[in-house]
Amino acid sequence: MGIFRRGPRRDASDVPRDPEFGFFSNDEGARFRAVVREAFAELGLEVTVYADSVKDSGGRRFGLGNLAAVCHNEPRGPRVWPELIRRHVGMVLRTMDAPSALDTMAPEQIRAQLYPRVISGDGLDPQSFGYARSVAPGLYEILALDLPESVMMLTDEALEPLGKVPDLREQALRNLRELPVEGHETVKGDDGTRFDIVVGDSFYTASRVLALEAVVRQVTGRELPPEGALVAMPFRHQLAFHVIRDSGMVLALNAMASFAASGYEDTPGSISPYVYWWRGGTLTQLSDRDGEGLRIVVGEDFGELLEKLVDDETDGL
Repeated sequence: MGIFRRGPRRDASDVPRDPEFGFFSNDEGARFRAVVREAFAELGLEVTVYADSVKDSGGRRFGLGNLAAVCHNEPRGPRVWPELIRRHVGMVLRTMDAPSALDTMAPEQIRAQLYPRVISGDGLDPQSFGYARSVAPGLYEILALDLPESVMMLTDEALEPLGKVPDLREQALRNLRELPVEGHETVKGDDGTRFDIVVGDSFYTASRVLALEAVVRQVTGRELPPEGALVAMPFRHQLAFHVIRDSGMVLALNAMASFAASGYEDTPGSISPYVYWWRGGTLTQLSDRDGEGLRIVVGEDFGELLEKLVDDETDGL
């Protein structure tokens, strides 16, 4: 999985755009939805196609946002969209038609496959996920059951027979810490910029920010200092970090702000376009976007840390 995504050559950007998925042209959007409808029909299910979803005769609705983003980011282009879409639709229907894993799996197995996930709050139903923990503005931690073909986000009702939420969360964090690092790349700039990126097919790669100490130890062989780290989770398959040891973090902060904003756009499982300061498990947002583009927002605590690092380096001269 590459860090910087370069999309396939398709319709020019100046042709009329799809009103729901702006990364498609009108023609590409129509082609995408036609293939989706065909894929459901091939499996015996007629669906009504809407701009952002399809609905079957039983009222079940299937969102298209993530699948559209997957097709958009596929480097082989539209020629393989039918293959991707048929595979996705087949997986979704098998998952929905199968007995619930919560009814067929032993409690010990469920706990062994339990993981925390950091997700955007967009679309999160507070009535179903009342236990969700806020980790930063607009970001929440929920618990998920990892299955062979899908990830089941667990509601309040699903968790109730499994035990107390704090105990389940501790088990999920233990499972998260034990995950291997699938891939690691280091970004280095001519100006001295440096930050690390953990990448992987796991749906919990970005969520490993919740166990950052373990990730840093695995990747660098060193412990996190009290000053913490800069982190970014643009989408579910990437976690970027820069361990704060000196004032070089300023260069990393600017580079990571651009990286996070770029990686967030038009990706399946997008989480956040911002950079955060991780310290003692707490996330503080440091970058933002407005009409003029990216900007860095430094609070009093972070400003004091920067001044201390600069003073320490000056004293050492």
